Amino acid sequence: MEITAVRCVRREGTLSGVDNFVQSRVARPLDVYDEFRDQSGFSVGDIGITEGEGGEIQVSSVFLEIETDAGITGLAGPIGETLAFLTLELEELLVGRDPLETEKHWDLMYRREVDGRKGERMMAISTIDCALWDIKGKHYREPVHRLLGGPTRTELPAYASMFLYDTDPTAVRERAADIEERGYSAQKWFFQHGPGSGEEGKRKNIALAEAAREGAGDDHDLMFDCWMSWGRSYALEMVDRLARYDPAWLEEPVSPDIIDSYADVREAADFPIAGGEHEYTRWGFQELLSRNAIDVAQPDTYWAGGVSELDKICTLCSVHDIPVVIHGFSVPTNVQVTAAQSPTVCPQVEYLPRLNAVTQFFFEDPVEPENGTVPVPDDPGMGIRIDDSKVESETELEFGG
Repeated sequence: MEITAVRCVRREGTLSGVDNFVQSRVARPLDVYDEFRDQSGFSVGDIGITEGEGGEIQVSSVFLEIETDAGITGLAGPIGETLAFLTLELEELLVGRDPLETEKHWDLMYRREVDGRKGERMMAISTIDCALWDIKGKHYREPVHRLLGGPTRTELPAYASMFLYDTDPTAVRERAADIEERGYSAQKWFFQHGPGSGEEGKRKNIALAEAAREGAGDDHDLMFDCWMSWGRSYALEMVDRLARYDPAWLEEPVSPDIIDSYADVREAADFPIAGGEHEYTRWGFQELLSRNAIDVAQPDTYWAGGVSELDKICTLCSVHDIPVVIHGFSVPTNVQVTAAQSPTVCPQVEYLPRLNAVTQFFFEDPVEPENGTVPVPDDPGMGIRIDDSKVESETELEFGG
């Protein structure tokens, strides 16, 4: 079997029944500047979202397709147009080669893109790797998790990541109670404020934490995400204030490049510190682990190196006795990796009720937890297929000329 073509296809469609999709903003690193702190809205480079009337959302998603002479096509995505361009740049390394040789392909791409071993070029490598694993699973007529040695379980606990939901305390209290009643193992809320918002922002952050705890109850795991927007001094003060709400973890309290600050916050906090969503490859995670910077590792399959690299990161973290909870952008892929790992290594799956409805919009059978758990799939490959009935337009992307 040989790879014959690498294509990127934009698909557009309409998602209905979602009123007020973006209900709140999230604190961002740019918030240290006044001109950015008051900006609302939502932007993810991997998908295009335009809110319309009557609860309709126009969705635009780009998917990578790797074709073979055996009639098997590997699918990955959604990705952004920049990543599409970077994946197509790697076509010359792929065409004519055996798609089952995933280790060799990863090594070839890494060596060619060594100057881009972090960031968007590694994300392009990750996307290609995921598509190649989809081919491998379809070729052997097995789900990817079985090729990785799984499954270790028949179903996976899921926690609800409350990205884009209203952070008014009353709304948080009601929503947190609802999530707990729906059987999720835990839930995570996103702070809106960082150092630039001063004491008022700190009070609002604490009000969110208090409302979430009141709604979820004392026996439900509760996490909070800072999205890299705090800093060492701010985080050290906030961990003392947050301790009374017993967080299961505090996520990305500082910049991913300031590992010493991560370690300082971890040492000071009476609860776990999570990070790694914006880290790349086994070498990046080795740095975090060797410096005792995190209690929970959160690589993203589509960013940190793909399935091939996530399997290695999980092994590395197991040596350090650090659990891995994969960042939840691509839930179908994350389920495959998680299902192949010990429950002590990958204890649960992140699910974003709002965002994942969009990232999975074009799939025939999107991953959706039932009573807080995700059944381990049996379909070959990644288990993702495009539902043509949802596609209103389709365009193959071409760059250069």
